[in-house]
Amino acid sequence: MAASPYSIFAVQLLLLASWMLSCSSSNFNQDFNIAWGGGRARILNNGELVTLSLDKASGSGFRSKNLYLFGKIDMQLKLVPGNSAGTVTTYYLSSEGSVRDEIDFEFLGNLTGEPYTLHTNVYSHGKGEREQQFRLWFDPAADFHTYSILWNSKTIVFYVDQTPVREFKNMESVGVPYLRQPMRLFSSIWNADEWATRGGLVKTDWTQAPFTTSYRNFRADHACVWAAGASSCGLAVGGNAWLSVELDAKSRGRLRWVRRNQMIYDYCADGKRFPRGFPPECKLYVHI
Repeated sequence: MAASPYSIFAVQLLLLASWMLSCSSSNFNQDFNIAWGGGRARILNNGELVTLSLDKASGSGFRSKNLYLFGKIDMQLKLVPGNSAGTVTTYYLSSEGSVRDEIDFEFLGNLTGEPYTLHTNVYSHGKGEREQQFRLWFDPAADFHTYSILWNSKTIVFYVDQTPVREFKNMESVGVPYLRQPMRLFSSIWNADEWATRGGLVKTDWTQAPFTTSYRNFRADHACVWAAGASSCGLAVGGNAWLSVELDAKSRGRLRWVRRNQMIYDYCADGKRFPRGFPPECKLYVHI
């Protein structure tokens, strides 16, 4: 006898509930290893929270157990409050080996009351120097906010609370290498007062140490895990549409707003840095 619409609907609800449970059960003990820093890196609340601390002796960091090849990855961060000048908190994807691919979020601290700088970069086949910087439109140390990386064969998009702040398109057809190596997720906090705050003019105030940043709600249910030379993609609700997604008109409008109002540095507008001509993607990519 054929199943009734009600029984089919019940099965769908069970599948949805199972998926939601699996997504909400992301656990730092299961998904990450402490990479360095000893007791300065702590996994708390039964794996629901990580704190990384920096003192004068050392910073700290963690890394994912899995490698990913394409995906959408989300993490909530709460940055160092108060006088964070000289500190850098990182959240990035990076491949293994000397010729690396990398997608970088870096948060450059500042004096009390001054805004953080969101520093982004993209390395493709070992080539970086693609920095773009932004001022966030909120205090990232007052509460947790979601920072996301969408990476598929067509584009890379950096998101802050689901607002796109940067896009790097696949331009292999015109000779610009694209990111095609499996990558791990890394996060860390470290001292960079030789360059991070006003070009190194403002130094770290170690009387404020330890400096602590927090992480929670890691999500990689729309990501392809790379193992044994092959990838396996998570089948979340909505399927794997993200494998080919690009920014729609509404998202491009939000990206334009960020670029016009929050961007403070774009390597493709820094003529002094590239006296012999801008990198090829600056000419090929139509900036919004």
